[in-house]
Amino acid sequence: MASLRLGDTAPNFSAMTTEGLIMFHHWLGDNWGVLFSHPADFTPVCTTELGMVSKLKHEFDKRGVKVIGLSVDPLDSHNKWINDINETQGTKVNFPMIADDDKYVSMLYDMIHPNADDKLTVRSVFIIGPDKKIKLMLTYPASTGRDFFEILRAIDSLQLTSNFSVATPVNWRDGDDCIIVNSISDEDAVKKFPKGFIKIKDYLRVTPQPNK
Repeated sequence: MASLRLGDTAPNFSAMTTEGLIMFHHWLGDNWGVLFSHPADFTPVCTTELGMVSKLKHEFDKRGVKVIGLSVDPLDSHNKWINDINETQGTKVNFPMIADDDKYVSMLYDMIHPNADDKLTVRSVFIIGPDKKIKLMLTYPASTGRDFFEILRAIDSLQLTSNFSVATPVNWRDGDDCIIVNSISDEDAVKKFPKGFIKIKDYLRVTPQPNK
């Protein structure tokens, strides 16, 4: 199949996870979602990543985001690995892991890149909106661990910009000023942004974050 692109509907699937059988779209419900893959169980970088996501789960919950992991190993392997993660990372894995031993979901989401490795998934991240559309994709090689604080920052931006006519500038953090999108006229911006805005250029207008 062709590679997925931003705006595509996230493919639906049924899969066995460490928390039972799920149908992906039903499991997501009306929430945002993060689906992220791991090259294999019992690998060192993945172990640290899953520990960090467990520690940050309250941050995902606060944003109405459900997280789910995946690797191409079977369920019994996942369950043994979780014990190691809990022990070494000082946490408790608190979200489901998909057992994708037939590689069905990995192929569906194009998570196996043969030029990198023809058996293992790369470190893929898919952020999916409540409309089941793919809002953001990240792909890391197996050797590079992900920054889940950056993923939370991106979710903050995606949720903000889906509800207000703004974009977020470089290095933006929740609470920082935003940029008014160019499709909004100055006249409409006065009405839409009661906190006001600074017009640096015709195409660059800065306003305080509208939902703060």
